[in-house]
Amino acid sequence: MATPRAARIDVERIQAQESGPAPAGRAQQVAAALPAGVFFAHDPAGSGEHRVPDARWELTSAWPYQGRLATGTAAVHLAAGHDALVRPMIFADGFGHGPSDLAGLWGRLDAPYPPHGDRLLSRLLAQGIDVVLLGFAARHTHIQANAGVAATCVGRAIRERLGTTPLIVGGLGAGGLVTRYALAEMERRREDHQTMTYLSYDSPHNGAWIPLVLQQLAYFAEDLAPAAPGQAELIRSPAAQQLLWGWVQDGRYSGPVATASPLRLAFIEDLRAAGWFPLRPRKLGVSNGAADGTGRNVPPDALAFEWTALDGLAGATVRTQPDRGARQRVGGMRAVPLWASTSRTSDVAAFDGAPGGTLPSYGMVADAFGAPIAGRFRSACFVPTVSAVALQYDPVDWTVDLYTDITALSPEHSELDDYQCDSDNSEHGTVTGTLADWILGHLTK
Repeated sequence: MATPRAARIDVERIQAQESGPAPAGRAQQVAAALPAGVFFAHDPAGSGEHRVPDARWELTSAWPYQGRLATGTAAVHLAAGHDALVRPMIFADGFGHGPSDLAGLWGRLDAPYPPHGDRLLSRLLAQGIDVVLLGFAARHTHIQANAGVAATCVGRAIRERLGTTPLIVGGLGAGGLVTRYALAEMERRREDHQTMTYLSYDSPHNGAWIPLVLQQLAYFAEDLAPAAPGQAELIRSPAAQQLLWGWVQDGRYSGPVATASPLRLAFIEDLRAAGWFPLRPRKLGVSNGAADGTGRNVPPDALAFEWTALDGLAGATVRTQPDRGARQRVGGMRAVPLWASTSRTSDVAAFDGAPGGTLPSYGMVADAFGAPIAGRFRSACFVPTVSAVALQYDPVDWTVDLYTDITALSPEHSELDDYQCDSDNSEHGTVTGTLADWILGHLTK
């Protein structure tokens, strides 16, 4: 386990390589060698067929957050034989940069899965469940803000529904947190959300993980190529700060990582004030991670990739997260003589190989930089299984073993009423047969 005040990162500037003035044009050379774009915003298109929705709703938040109203859009897909909403399931989009792509979200969630090529959303429609995909104009903004959009969507579904069948409400990844907060806040405000079932899909209830060294590399790229919008914008975004257990605020930052963002601490307090979880619905969740404590073959403290450019004057070394320890080296960056640094972490657990939904975080960054990387290092844990199934532990302290064998735990160890883990550690948000069959069995019975 890690402790919030002990878990930290330290950046050592290597002054000897920065003593001389930069040659004319060096900054421009370095900027040209660096990648641009948002490469952690992984939105797999899926291989599902895009379906034209039966209706689209333009939505504005039911409540302001910090004086502003968030907006979003819902795509309504009516079940077989329905001319209007009868049994609505609202399912919210997850973490990313910019607006939701609802057609792409349908393709991802309705992609065929082994062994028979079944499709989750199509099966739900066939079983009489109307699917309302909820997207946001700014997926990267505060969770509390987008929760207001979710509350508006709930109200719209109630008004347009024929009959009194209770709602199903949930979301993918961060979308599960958005709807969790929305339903809890509606209960706090004594608003009737008429929701019987809450469903989260690989949602980071207690936090997610993006390697600290990759966060710093994003800032490194931004500092040396400030004109190009890129990855640092997403890492700096309110949603990233609220979701990530460990967060780094800039490339020079040294200090605690679990308590670095006041936005995460404020969100946790707002969740507690709203009741932590909604009380009325049956709370279900699935994890793309394995349940038996088996992680991925990503060893701690190993070289993931190296990047070099300009005959070695610019470069980066990226290592996987070491397992705790003190001042363990996780990487270094250089653009001589503009920048040279080494980064070290203390008392940070080896998240990369932990059981959980994965993200090709190292692979995406290595590809963006044009650096070779071995296949075993491409993907790392993004949403630990212990977080996705909402085990009861402090989301800041993380007094939990990442490799907990969840199959050996009794149900009361989770905040959820029931949950299902994947048979292996699959990519975050991937629909697998194990998870789809479990969801269908619980929603259609």
